[in-house]
Amino acid sequence: MDEQQVSGLIKRVSLADRAAFSELYDVTSAKLFAVISRIIKDSDEAQDALQDCYVNLWRRAKSFDETRARAAGWLVMIARNAAIDRLRRRKPTTALAPMHEPVDDSPSPELSAANSDEARRLHACLGELTEAENGLVQRAFFGGDSYSEVAEASGRPLGTVKSVIRRALMKLRRCLDQ
Repeated sequence: MDEQQVSGLIKRVSLADRAAFSELYDVTSAKLFAVISRIIKDSDEAQDALQDCYVNLWRRAKSFDETRARAAGWLVMIARNAAIDRLRRRKPTTALAPMHEPVDDSPSPELSAANSDEARRLHACLGELTEAENGLVQRAFFGGDSYSEVAEASGRPLGTVKSVIRRALMKLRRCLDQ
């Protein structure tokens, strides 16, 4: 994902450019689907969340400010939020899963993303965080927990959790920008 290309496409989408939206989808959908699939394990529901993500992106493109966030990070945030929103809207079901589900031998979106250079860089940068920072970031961004859920699970005040995660994300951004 070329940062300048994606940023330019988002700017064009903010002007209601449908061709730019289509191109942005082509360039980013696989990675955003991988992010969503990591949070939502059901492929059909992950596809629906991806659609929600792009609807949100179309509506919010005007709010993108490249001086405040990298385009890729902004898109991942929208995808993550769409996945979490979909999980929260789920209704509990009592139906049992089928006993024999077909086996899909193709690599999962998570595995495909994990093999990418960006994922290797991100993993290396995550290794530079303290154990506490890494744990909170992992729960919030890869586990799909809200800040409140992370605070409750860690036994820390919500404000502290938000501050720690914000500082950790700033460290990650500096590391990834190198």
